Amino acid sequence: RRVFTISIEAGFSAVHRVRYLNGTVEEPHRHDWRVRAFFTKSQLDDAGMVIDFGEAQAALRSAVGPFDGTDLNAHPALRGANPTAEVVAKHIYDGLFAAGLSSLRRVEVTEAPGCVAIFEPLHPPAAGHPE
Repeated sequence: RRVFTISIEAGFSAVHRVRYLNGTVEEPHRHDWRVRAFFTKSQLDDAGMVIDFGEAQAALRSAVGPFDGTDLNAHPALRGANPTAEVVAKHIYDGLFAAGLSSLRRVEVTEAPGCVAIFEPLHPPAAGHPE
């Protein structure tokens, strides 16, 4: 079986502070976050693509743009969630999938160099139904 995969990348700068299980909370600090989205298909479309890079890039920029320059702890899209890289990755995945990018398979969020969180559903959902 063959699989074709493409990835696109975008970034944003945002502040967050993480709450730990023991109750401590980090001091607010800024990161230059990097987000990569991966799209996979076993068959290319009639144009020989998994997805058009421009379409995918525009969707990713729309997904991460609202976070740029914000405090993730106060961002309405995260609704009071602990804004870890894992939570951000899942949120971006859900937004891209809801935008109709059904070939989406994985989102990676780099919070700091060498610190990457990945969200990838175990069983890719049917179109319109993210896990």
